Amino acid sequence: MKPIFLIGFMGSGKSTLGRALAKAAGLGFIDLDNYIEKRFHRNVRDLFAQRGESGFRDIERRMLSEVCDFEDVVVACGGGTPCFFDNMERMNKSGLTVMLEASHEKLLGRLKLGRRRRPLIASMSDDELSAFIHKMLDSRKVFYSKAAACFCSDNLDCQSEIDRSVKDFAERFNISLSSNTTTI
Repeated sequence: MKPIFLIGFMGSGKSTLGRALAKAAGLGFIDLDNYIEKRFHRNVRDLFAQRGESGFRDIERRMLSEVCDFEDVVVACGGGTPCFFDNMERMNKSGLTVMLEASHEKLLGRLKLGRRRRPLIASMSDDELSAFIHKMLDSRKVFYSKAAACFCSDNLDCQSEIDRSVKDFAERFNISLSSNTTTI
């Protein structure tokens, strides 16, 4: 099976849904940022600091190119991954691209909770964060819209919602779920 690429804004649930879907379907799961960190033995924040955004985006492009050749995997891409080089075209040629779409309210709520783990937004006030979400979504819309499909990711805040979303995703995209999986 060709890769399934989950794209979308930070906080849209790419890792949450991706990990649960991979487990339920018996597929591998790759968080692209984690993949990069393991390969380069540095966290993304340090790579950004050492190489600048253009250097990091070049690394990201090369690592994405590698995972595009994998089979039987769900890939959670970084929020900016689709916005550089020919990344969207490469993903679309290699597998299924699905944009996870969460409402502004959901994104704001999730990012407020996880703000400390995200250096880019850690020092923002709630109002600044809300404006940032609007601005960034607007600038990324042109790239995100190139995904083959969209999937609402508003309902990923507890296990029952995650399980329901996995079932809905699998049904919509004709993905077989493993019969030996306990949480579906």
